[in-house]
Amino acid sequence: MGIYLNPEMDGFGDAVRSEIYVDKTGLIAQTNKYINTLQKYICVSRPRRFGKSIALQMLAAYYSCGRDSADLFKGFQIESDESFQKHLNKYDVIYLNMQQFLIRAKKQDVTEYLERVVIEDIQKAYTEYFSSQETSLAAVLEQIYAKTKKRFIFLVDEWDCVMRERQESEAMQKEYLDFLRDLLKDQPYVALAYMTGILPVKKYGQHSALNMFTEYSMTDQRVLEEYTGFTHEEVKSLCKRFDMDFAEASSWYDGYMFTNFRHIYNPKSVVEAMLFHRFSSYWTSTETYDALKVYMDMDFDGLRADIVQMLGGAHIKVNILSFQNDMRNFKTKDDVLTLLIHLGYLAYDQQKEEAFIPNKEIVREFENAMSVGGWSEVMRVLKESEKLLENTLLCDGESVAEVLDRAHSEVASVLTYNDENSLACAIGLAYYSARKDYRLIREFPTGKGFADIVFLPLPHTGNPALVVELKYDRSVSSAIQQIRDRHYTQALEGYTGEILLVGITYNKEARDKPHSCVIEKMEK
Repeated sequence: MGIYLNPEMDGFGDAVRSEIYVDKTGLIAQTNKYINTLQKYICVSRPRRFGKSIALQMLAAYYSCGRDSADLFKGFQIESDESFQKHLNKYDVIYLNMQQFLIRAKKQDVTEYLERVVIEDIQKAYTEYFSSQETSLAAVLEQIYAKTKKRFIFLVDEWDCVMRERQESEAMQKEYLDFLRDLLKDQPYVALAYMTGILPVKKYGQHSALNMFTEYSMTDQRVLEEYTGFTHEEVKSLCKRFDMDFAEASSWYDGYMFTNFRHIYNPKSVVEAMLFHRFSSYWTSTETYDALKVYMDMDFDGLRADIVQMLGGAHIKVNILSFQNDMRNFKTKDDVLTLLIHLGYLAYDQQKEEAFIPNKEIVREFENAMSVGGWSEVMRVLKESEKLLENTLLCDGESVAEVLDRAHSEVASVLTYNDENSLACAIGLAYYSARKDYRLIREFPTGKGFADIVFLPLPHTGNPALVVELKYDRSVSSAIQQIRDRHYTQALEGYTGEILLVGITYNKEARDKPHSCVIEKMEK
């Protein structure tokens, strides 16, 4: 066992011995398929605290030779897979944590430092196969392969830390990319290369030299979707085990969406909520909100309006293809939105090519970032939202309309009413505080169309459900009538409490009081 060659990886053992361990060993069956194939280059990018390092530690524990780790996997998914014994503890693993090298190199060249210490470690096991004077890690491995035909598995954690933490140093980035290309691309000694980071790898100007990697990112996790975070069923099982409300867990931590797994939860936050038996912001508390504010305040036309609409529950079309996969080169608002997807502040619907704020935890982070300046008009709307909900529950339609008039005047410079969709965004924003007690669903399917907005109460609140229909330049009575005629309330399957029918209209010609509201009670 060495430091970098077949290191002791106690991290996975610690994980499986923890009070909560969700079985993600099925990932190994996927990586086994790609060993010694053209698909052996894998780059998995996810936000921080989404289990990337634990996955690497698991792979190291499974593949590393010189040990018997079968007991670690007893009872887990991978044990029953036909490939389990074939690859178990059969490979020399080189494990590289780039964050550590970047810190420890200090003023030294990071790649030179890495090569020196890794070669020293490899020399303990393969001293007779290469010259002690050799300083190139790729050359050392080439010589070992030439004489032994042994292939290595490379596990690289925080591969993109140089790009994220040395944003101004293009020379360092170029040298680093050249190093990775020389080390991994087309090398016969590579059995598998599995890298993790926050950013994908494919675009760094002319240095797209790592294009042999298949990318599994927050815009497309491909076959690794279920290993990106916790699934619906996994969280449901944890809630049952720890006697926590599943609907509230969904409201707080669900929202990341892929092609087959439409509900992926933030794993860090779910674990903390279960262990502390309290729903709160856990993932976002690990980093200052200033990181988000920097990107929110970038001066790209339409960016502020998009953020306001997403705070109101909207999904925004975004072109992810122009993003250069770094944290510095932005040409359009879409580049900023795409970065926020990779950072986990936004979710992405690949089928519709839309970005949105995934859950209550992230909504709070946006609120924190706005509270420190530059978003005063939006913050005033958010603060008045408590009064709006109170008036709604009192069925005081006139007061609701007055609050909506004030909210509209506050955000008119950012969010323009053009149609019922933009009206829905503004209404969602105005009801911001309702998310504490409700799950807000826009375009709620009813079987006879879609209700514009439905507020489903969380179980602990005892509040009525709200079915909201919006009309632009139409009568408010037509909004209520549409709810009744199309039987929107019948779609609330399993809900037996009180329901409020809320009709809201906006009349662009009525400048002083453009909003009207009628609220009726209905027992289901």
